[in-house]
Amino acid sequence: MAQSTAAAPSAENGHTQDKQFWALALGSIGVVYGDIGTSPLYALREAVTAATHHGTAGPDAVLGILSLIVWTMLLIVTLKYVLVLLNADNKGEGGTFALMALGQSVAKRSSPLILALGVLGAAFFYGDAVITPAISVLSAVEGLKLVAPQMAAAVVPVTIVILVALFMVQSRGTGKVARFFGPIMLIWFIALAIGGLIHSIDDVRVFQALNPWLGVHFVLTHGVIGLAVMGLIFLVVTGAEALYADLGHFGRKPIQMAWLWIVQPALILNYFGQGALLLAHPEAIENPFYRLYPSWALIPMVILATAATVIASQAVITGAFSFTRQAIQLGLVPRLEIRHTSESVAGQIYLPRVNQILLAGVLIVTLIFRSSSDLAAAYGLSVTATMVIDSLMAFFVVWRCWNWPLWKAALLMVPLLLIEQAFLVANVLKIPEGGWLPLTIAAMLCLLVLTWVRGSKSLVRATRKTEAELDWLVRKLDAKPPHRVPGTAVFLTGDPTFAPTSLMHNLKHNRVLHERNIILTIKTEDTPRVPRHERIEIERVADTFIRVIAHYGFMETPSVPKIIEHCRRKDLNIDISATSFFLSRRSLKTSVKSELPRWQERLFIWLAGRAEDATEYFRIPSDRVVEVGTQVMV
Repeated sequence: MAQSTAAAPSAENGHTQDKQFWALALGSIGVVYGDIGTSPLYALREAVTAATHHGTAGPDAVLGILSLIVWTMLLIVTLKYVLVLLNADNKGEGGTFALMALGQSVAKRSSPLILALGVLGAAFFYGDAVITPAISVLSAVEGLKLVAPQMAAAVVPVTIVILVALFMVQSRGTGKVARFFGPIMLIWFIALAIGGLIHSIDDVRVFQALNPWLGVHFVLTHGVIGLAVMGLIFLVVTGAEALYADLGHFGRKPIQMAWLWIVQPALILNYFGQGALLLAHPEAIENPFYRLYPSWALIPMVILATAATVIASQAVITGAFSFTRQAIQLGLVPRLEIRHTSESVAGQIYLPRVNQILLAGVLIVTLIFRSSSDLAAAYGLSVTATMVIDSLMAFFVVWRCWNWPLWKAALLMVPLLLIEQAFLVANVLKIPEGGWLPLTIAAMLCLLVLTWVRGSKSLVRATRKTEAELDWLVRKLDAKPPHRVPGTAVFLTGDPTFAPTSLMHNLKHNRVLHERNIILTIKTEDTPRVPRHERIEIERVADTFIRVIAHYGFMETPSVPKIIEHCRRKDLNIDISATSFFLSRRSLKTSVKSELPRWQERLFIWLAGRAEDATEYFRIPSDRVVEVGTQVMV
């Protein structure tokens, strides 16, 4: 009897865990695999079309391209991301910045190089974030031309309407609709598998594509044409980096299970179906994806494809919001307004300015290129560059963090890196056809980050000249006490060892000091999140001075009211309604002796002027803020 009683809760807990696991796996299908899941709409078509235009047509070309598609997916997605990088988590989190922070923590001497790689990888991600919504929605809506050829002129207007609607709803958050992403994408992958399965028997020669030599032989025997086709083949793995970036949201095992048992089989079946269709009916090259389905299913498939591409676009937009928040926390870009769209899910955020910039970029790209075929040339470069950068940073992690011997780490990562570099070279050939777009976006973002980082360091050195060490100031005030006023004053500063500029100016001009003064520093750690019990560090410098350091991860948004709550739990009672918050508002001016070139100095001042007000960003009650204006030469 005792045994049965004990077993019941265990079985119930196991059932609950199973339900949670499958819920996470279904959620990962909706969020993680949207981008890579919509690649069959255009990837094989573009690769075979390019080969045909260069005079390389026929069964050998189709089988060689199909072999490259299958083995690229197996090596890049399955081996590198699913089996290797998903294990390189930074306290449960993944993504370029998480990998960068992890690499920096174990390879201190290479830290500047890893930082540069992380910034470059993030810059290329934003190029992907601009192109993905445009190419995905365009490729889906282009199915209208098969339903009714006269609707070809409506493709671009319909695409623009869908994209504008998508970006307009971002401010409302995705929590309410995200629950439908998983089921919709599951239906999508089932439809992919069915369409491919039905046509895979059109020509059984298609199964020869499982032989990797066919792909290698195609590239080796076709020279520049082979490289050009390789650049388009890489479209089949666009979105693979989302596997790693969304690790913290769904966990390793649900993401792995969803890929190995649902997504990968559905994609391979669909590509095989398209390949067999092209072997049997070469004229189907116009749109082999939609030709997999009977005429009565075309409209439902166009609707389903549009829904899938909108979901894929949503995932990359959300990723851009998360990347930007991490960049703000790491001090790589100015503070921007961050709105939380969910009370229960910390990751549900909305950045108005990023949303506006992305919308403008996506619409411009759509109007310039006007078709998924023209955009395909621009797409692969940003993805291959991001993947090469991830592999370089992953090498440091495998070698130093996992403590693998150098030869063993090289044996794992170097072959993958060589394959990705071959794809990168192939995509470089597409720069004149559209590859210039992600390069331009990445170069602009790197310039902004470099300017902000250099300008911020110059600003710190300039303000340090007007500040004094806090311990020295406390001793001076003890020797010659100023006039005291009742209440608590909180002074925000980036360096807890120095007296903030606002404190120095308050003493200089008002000649008063509060009964209790708190020097508050918000510090970003090189981990995604900081445990609650490690959030606050309190040190009593003197009877009237307390130093508080609030630790946040680079995936968290600081909040002063919450910091005060944490202080109360550590017996530092602060009544926010009786507290004054002193902030320094710097007015930046150009300087003849500036460390920066004049153009970069002006750009930094312009960026600083666009930054979100500290009161809003840190959620400080506006009626309790005292701003002290200072002029600083940078």
